[in-house]
Order: sequence, then structure tokens, then C-alpha cells
Amino acid sequence: MTSIISPYRRHLLAAAALISGLSPALGAQRAGAPETNAMRRNVAPVPAAEQRIDIVTPLAPELAAYGAYPIGVRTITVTDRERRDVLRMIAGDSTARYDRTLTLEVWYPAAGASAARLGEYRVVMRDPSVTVSLYGQARRDAAARDGEAPYPLLIISHGYPGNRYLLSHLGENLASKGYVVVSIDHTESTYDNAQAFASTLYNRPLDQLFVLHAIAELGAPASGSFLAGRVDANQTGIIGYSMGGYGVVNTIGGGFRTAAATLPGAPPRALLLERSADNATYQRSGGDARIKAAVAIGPWGMQLGVWDAAGLAGIRTPTLFVAGSADDVSGYENGTRALFRGAVNADRYLLTFLGAGHNAAAPIPAPAESYAYSATLKSFPFTHYADPMWDTRRMNNILAHFVTAHFDARLKGDSSKLAYLQLVTNGKDGVYAMDRDAKPLPAHSYWKGFKRGTAAGLVLERERAADRQPSPR
Repeated sequence: MTSIISPYRRHLLAAAALISGLSPALGAQRAGAPETNAMRRNVAPVPAAEQRIDIVTPLAPELAAYGAYPIGVRTITVTDRERRDVLRMIAGDSTARYDRTLTLEVWYPAAGASAARLGEYRVVMRDPSVTVSLYGQARRDAAARDGEAPYPLLIISHGYPGNRYLLSHLGENLASKGYVVVSIDHTESTYDNAQAFASTLYNRPLDQLFVLHAIAELGAPASGSFLAGRVDANQTGIIGYSMGGYGVVNTIGGGFRTAAATLPGAPPRALLLERSADNATYQRSGGDARIKAAVAIGPWGMQLGVWDAAGLAGIRTPTLFVAGSADDVSGYENGTRALFRGAVNADRYLLTFLGAGHNAAAPIPAPAESYAYSATLKSFPFTHYADPMWDTRRMNNILAHFVTAHFDARLKGDSSKLAYLQLVTNGKDGVYAMDRDAKPLPAHSYWKGFKRGTAAGLVLERERAADRQPSPR
């Protein structure tokens, strides 16, 4: 008898693989084929070493380089009072609420000169029993710079599970270019506190919006915070990876399909209807006009029908979608690319890493400690960070390049950065034609900011909002 597994059930299996530290594309040793002691011995131990998040390689595109600002970093907490408590509701308390506290990492332009790349972060790894050191350029608790303040706000939202350091390479890079960057530890969705998936499904967009409200309050001139007068929440961009991308799509106006509220594993009492496309309250206030641009990396949900055409039509925020064409967690043609095609009322881009999986571009380079087999996870944590085909640092650099162009154009009004997004669709089709003085010849059509040969394997699609398309003649 043929066994039929529902699409939602397949995702839950994929989520379980992620929780155990495996991207399905990398998890060759699955149930029924356990790793043997011999296999573990064949993996050479990697010596402990500095795990830098700030490396820009010689092959990196132009805008991947760090900016001119020294970087400061601080850790703060914010609390949303009386949020619905999904975990207790699952347990039977249908009216349960709680105070939901979120830990935030805040990178910002700092006063004075930068220390010589001496910043250290102590970080819980994918195996929550292991804490590792990451190194970058930010100085802990440095005085904030005034100068050109207030600076635009960027919010980063990790996957499930993850933590606020998973995209720390991007947080530092963007802060050096004149942004205040806030990365969220999503309670009940972190490596050391991953709870029922229903909590993430309900809370992710609410966390993103609450952090925007909280930082706006801290940025008020009389707040007494180090951010007072230094952050402009009216010019906000938002970045989400995987479940963070799921949250971003909903946060910027992509209302859930009604049927999503009753999928297996969904939050109790059809809570997702609060942010569904046919909910009048959501239609009036589901998004936030302060969010002027978005980046969604491997956003989860479209492959299971969480959205439909009506819901995606609600998105009007300019969005850069990013994906690996072999993403078998969030899907590609039926996942991220379907979201890109469906957001017809937004100016949008889709950057594709050909052959990459779900880990495309977003995670930090795998820490040295992740190369060792984890008895806790019964797998190698390395696979949570790495891609089977692409070098992680290279992807991080390419992501920083395009995200910089996108946000500089949309949040800072730097229209010159649009040229970095208006490209020949397939990187391999660009013609590299420079004279001896490195000036482009008339035949030159190579991707702006990319060195010869380095756009191969990349595709950038671009669509304008339907209501901005030129009328047919």
C-alpha cells in the first residue's frame, strides 16, 4: 500500500531535520542510516580558531566592503505585555497571556575610532550545549555616534531554530554603512529554547512589529536610551531568513490564506486568522508604513499554501527575495520564486544562488566547533550553517552587496545604487569588456560591482509593481 505524506507533514520532517542540525540537502545520514563510529573518525577535527564574521574576500562584489563608520554593539531586552501565550493555549488554557521578553543585539555607528577588529561575541551554537566565540569589528557598549544621526533602522529575524547572531555578519556590515541594526532572539524559537512550532508561526510577525515599535520609542529624543535621537524608525527595513522570512512576508502585507489557520500544527483557536488576508482589521493595520523596504531569504510557507494570490497582492513594500534554487525546506519554484511572482503590487527582485539549498547566503560561516559530531544532536552541527555547493563567506559577501544596494536606494534615497540591481538577468550572460584603464567599453554588460567571472551561478530577476507598469500601447 502506498504511503502518502501530506506537504505539511513533510515540512515537519524537514523542521525536525533542522532542529537536529541538518539541512535536508546535507543530511545524507538519515533515519535508518545512522552515522557509525568509523564515519565519525573519518572527519578530521578542526582546531579551535577565531571565527570571524567580518571577512570580505578578494572575490567579493564592490558593495560587500565594510563602510566608513566604526561599529558599536549592545545587548538589550524589550517586553511585549500581555501577548497570547501559545504554549499554554496548546496545553488547554484558551485565554492564556504572558509578558513576552525578547533579547536584541543592536549594532550602530559608534563614536571614535574602531578597535583593530577585536570585537568578540560569546554565542550559543546550533548544539545548545556548546558556546563559541565569534569575532568581528564592533566594540561592546561603545558610545553612539551623533554625526549624521538619526540613522535608518534595520531589523533582522532569524530562522527556526536560530538566534540573534545567525546573521551577525550582515548586522555588523550594515551598521558600518550608517544603519542601526537590531537582531532579535525570538523567544521559544532559539537554539537553547526551541518550543512547539506553533509558537513561531503565531509570534514571528508580531515580534517583528513589536521590535519596530519598541525601537521607535527608544529612539525618541527624550527616551534616555543610547538610541535617543539616533535612529529613524520612519525609515525602516526588515530582513528575515526562513521563518524570519515567513514573518517578513506577513509583516509587509502578505495576509495568510484562511485555510492556513487550520493546517496540522497551526496555532490553536485559529489564531492565524488574526493576520489573514480576509481579516478586515489586518487589512487596515497588518503592515506598518514605516517599513520602506524588505529582504526575505528562503522564506518558509508558500510551498504549503500559507499564502495565495489574494494575500500576496497585499504586499506593496519593495522587496528583495533571496533563495537557493535547490532549497528543499522552503521550496524554490513553489516557494520563494512563487512568492516573488505573486507579490504583483510591489517592486521586487529575486536573487537566486543556482544549486544552493536552504542555507543560501544567510547563516554565518560554520564555527570550528560545529565540525565535530554532536552527541546532543546526533549529527554534525556544521550542516546547519553550510551549503553543499557554495562557499558560505562568498554567499555572505554577495548578500551584503545586494542588501546594501537595496536599502541605500530605498531608505537613504541613493538612486545611484539602483544600477547595482538593474542587471542582465543571468550572471553568466553578462559581457565583461573593459579598456586598459578599467573603463567599461560599449559592449560591457557585466554585473555592476562584480569582478570578471564572479557573477556566474547567480540570477537576478526584477519586476515592477503592477500598478506602475507602463500601459500597453
